[in-house]
Amino acid sequence: MFRRKTSSWLVAMAVACISAGPAAAEKIAVGNFGVSANGMPYAVALDKGFFTAEGIVVDGIITSAGGGTSLRNMIAGGVPYGEVNPGVVVAAIMQGADLRIISDNVLTVAEFVWAVKSDSPIKTLADIKGKKIGYTNPRSTSQALAQMVAQKAGLQPNEVELVRTGGFGEGYAALGTGMIDIAPIPEPLWAQYKDKLRPIAFASEILPPLSNVVGVTTANMAAEKGDFIRAVIRARRKAVEFMIADPDAAGDIVAKHYNITPEVARAAVRNLVTSKTAGVEYWGSGQINAEGLKRMIDVQKSLGALQGDIDVMKMVDTQFLPEDIRKPK
Repeated sequence: MFRRKTSSWLVAMAVACISAGPAAAEKIAVGNFGVSANGMPYAVALDKGFFTAEGIVVDGIITSAGGGTSLRNMIAGGVPYGEVNPGVVVAAIMQGADLRIISDNVLTVAEFVWAVKSDSPIKTLADIKGKKIGYTNPRSTSQALAQMVAQKAGLQPNEVELVRTGGFGEGYAALGTGMIDIAPIPEPLWAQYKDKLRPIAFASEILPPLSNVVGVTTANMAAEKGDFIRAVIRARRKAVEFMIADPDAAGDIVAKHYNITPEVARAAVRNLVTSKTAGVEYWGSGQINAEGLKRMIDVQKSLGALQGDIDVMKMVDTQFLPEDIRKPK
């Protein structure tokens, strides 16, 4: 009888294992992954096995040059989790898209430096009137910040010319050819090219904390892939903690995924894990920074990218965050 019971138990366990099967592989969408710093924690999470440790398989990262392209990629690809700038998400929600902001991932814009060629006559922000400032794509963070830089210089929007370049690397190239006069050079491009450029403004010095990148999902994915979404957020949080604890090891990982030298990647990671903008860190745990998020939406409204009364916190769903960071700051 004992043998029959044991045999029955083993059969039941085998059936259960077959039924459960391996975790289904999913992709995630991360704007500017492999180019700008916001996506670096995902490189670390992949390399260190943090996704696997959380019981999920992430078999690819869909990337884009930022702006609305990132969100369209996520929706079109049926991807459960995306990382996008909040202005794009809010605009889409106001147009009827059933989206939720589920995490607050990058809490400042400290990765941005606005730079000119080393021989440029532009020395400071006071010299940018009438000049061409690059940005990546419409409704991207870089577009909003370019106009903020102009405002910081005491200029009206029509006193500078904003030029779309399509990407940060393309912006650096456009600066070199004279297509633009000033380019946003985010990390790690700044660590790579700073010896060839001259900075005229650092975001961490001239701008307040602005929630730069948020995690987002659709209503359908929230209902169908909730466990996967929670696991992505936990794995990313582990990656951020690893980066803070060992920035050089994290930099070596980033170098492989971003196709840059370890020296450049280490410098970029060290710069950002030690960065504080009015006391606020660059990479967040996922916890919602309500003031930074509202401030970014106000920036978008002031520039005409968003209109009307917007209560962004009504667009936030914190159910996917770990319990200890579920309450907004």
